[in-house]
Amino acid sequence: MLGFGFSSKPRRHGYSIMEQADVFDAVLAHHGVERHHVLAHDYGDTVAQELLARDNARPAPRIETLCLLNGGLFPETHRARRVQKLLEGPLGPAISRLTTRATFGRSMTAIFGPSTPPSEDELDAFWTLVSHDGGHLLAHELIHYMEDRRRHRERWVAALQEARCPLAVIDGAADPVSGAHMVARYRELVGKGLRRRARRHRALSPDRGARRRATALLRVPRGRGIATG
Repeated sequence: MLGFGFSSKPRRHGYSIMEQADVFDAVLAHHGVERHHVLAHDYGDTVAQELLARDNARPAPRIETLCLLNGGLFPETHRARRVQKLLEGPLGPAISRLTTRATFGRSMTAIFGPSTPPSEDELDAFWTLVSHDGGHLLAHELIHYMEDRRRHRERWVAALQEARCPLAVIDGAADPVSGAHMVARYRELVGKGLRRRARRHRALSPDRGARRRATALLRVPRGRGIATG
């Protein structure tokens, strides 16, 4: 996605969830991909909700299954961290410039479970992705997704409610941003049974707990459900 990892990171670009979804649609069209599965995490969950909204409007669906890892599916349950609130405000550019490997490491560690803290090697790898091509200086631009979530809430909640493909949510229940409280809201608005729960885990990143997530992913085609870990 634009602004992340080793992708392009244009400055003063006006990042939006809609554009990110446009990019995915363009890539799929370029490669002639029609039927596909979607696995998303965090910011990517919101992009996936927009892709799902578009898919719901097609005569025939293209998304076969959708699996969402920890993310703010509902703005009313997204408990933004203090630094996220600062990034969204007038001090945002200054906060981006003050971000270092040390401050980033502390922020990341705070959202991992007490039993599964990230190692220094993992934090180094995360920081490499974030800071590549000065990406950490764009945090105040990328944070616009929080406003996008508020503005398009009805569309993106309806996308989940009206999905024609099997859905699954895999969530670290102790995540202070989008943990058990988000799962409870998902169950209320969308979602069918809760399959398993392990309260000690916080935010799930795609490279942590791969075996547990793989097991849950294999269950997705059977129907909608939630797995927490």
